[in-house]
Amino acid sequence: MPGAFSLARLMRAVELVSSQLRVQGCVTVLFLAVIFSSKVTACSCSISSRSLCGGRGETRKKPLMLIWAPPYGVKFDFNDCKKYYDITSCDLTYDRSLYEQADAVLFFQRNIYSLGHMPQGPRPPLQKWIWYHLESPSNTRRIPRIDNIFNLTLSYRRDADITTRFNIVINNEPNENFVLPKKDKLVCWIVSNKATRGTGDRMAYYEELIKHIEVHVFGLAFARPLPPERYYETMESCKFYLAFENSAHRDYFTEKVNGPLSSGTVPIVLGPTRDNYEEYIPADAFIHVNDFPSAKALAHHLLDLDQDHQRYLQYFRWRRFYSARPHLLTVRNLFTQPTCLTCDYISRDHQYSVVHDLYGWYFSY
Repeated sequence: MPGAFSLARLMRAVELVSSQLRVQGCVTVLFLAVIFSSKVTACSCSISSRSLCGGRGETRKKPLMLIWAPPYGVKFDFNDCKKYYDITSCDLTYDRSLYEQADAVLFFQRNIYSLGHMPQGPRPPLQKWIWYHLESPSNTRRIPRIDNIFNLTLSYRRDADITTRFNIVINNEPNENFVLPKKDKLVCWIVSNKATRGTGDRMAYYEELIKHIEVHVFGLAFARPLPPERYYETMESCKFYLAFENSAHRDYFTEKVNGPLSSGTVPIVLGPTRDNYEEYIPADAFIHVNDFPSAKALAHHLLDLDQDHQRYLQYFRWRRFYSARPHLLTVRNLFTQPTCLTCDYISRDHQYSVVHDLYGWYFSY
């Protein structure tokens, strides 16, 4: 064959390439297949060489997402993605030895103390790094030198690449069967801390409100811890719930709103503007503190509603057409939903992307 390699020279070339790459024999099969234009129909590579599998004629394996460090050191059962969200579209791992094979790596902002806590070697080609952060800008620390190293953002914000929040969903058909839970408390609040930056506004409002109306308080902030198994039954027993965020930023409202909405309780919100809440929640499903000139005026409104059952029921008309799903409560499951949603996103994401000026973007909102 004029111009062709001799078989001996060809095999020597394969040997050299294989030894340099230090991978399994599957590479040799692929290398030969490319040179001879042979159709590859099988490749029995292990997970350590999974990125080389999935050639033409094969079913591509699920993408692999590495969680670089579990948020706050808490790991969850990966089977929960299937159990709670019916997501099975990618594989998850905490095993850093699989870094080279991972299609994506998830980095939790609060676990990145410095650039030294991130991978130090070259990034594998096409691997995407995901910045994962659910706190508001008021409670976000700028970490030097990471502004331009991520491909995707995971946040509560609507303009993030991956948005994670507890959404109201439209019913397939009108729900005529909603039954209001039995109520024995007027106003409740479950709060874990008073120390987070930005909590001063909500504490000041609370201190003014309790001058005019009783508020039943629970949580570590008041030395009255509430076990997770009692959260929803306690929420259901309250007519109103103080869904006070620790700071006011666009799109920043959390499970503090979803809890009462999913429990048959009316949230009283303090956070971004009413207009912003209404982008996600029916306007008649909640009360905004800014609807009233003072905490005293709000308290009088709540006392009036307590004596007028029909007016109170108007806050649940939205349930005929929409539903709110209870969220997971335990620390072990605190980050399950965002991680599973990101796993699903990675299985569908085939676009080039890069985040420029990460903190410039985040602190501008």
